[in-house]
Amino acid sequence: MFGKLKQAALKKMLKSQMKDAPADQQEMILELVEKNPELFQKIAKEMQEELKTNGNNQMAAAMKVLPKYQAEIAGSMSPEMQKKMLQMQGAPTAGKFNPDGSIR
Repeated sequence: MFGKLKQAALKKMLKSQMKDAPADQQEMILELVEKNPELFQKIAKEMQEELKTNGNNQMAAAMKVLPKYQAEIAGSMSPEMQKKMLQMQGAPTAGKFNPDGSIR
């Protein structure tokens, strides 16, 4: 019972924090957090510690902590989500050739 209540509260809090982000990005982040909440709790705790110990701003803390978990976050993504992420980053689609002849 409390699991669903906790998840609903987390979802509402995340939505309020991401109110300025595009809807598709909000959906992607919510899906990731729902899929692997323990990972994101660990990331949040580490970011809070970074904010306290170094007095960094939130962006600086994220830039320091998130790269450590990049592989785990990518592992939580579905193939469709990974493709969408690449498109949002402006990466070319797969199947194109690199200058050295290899395929992207």
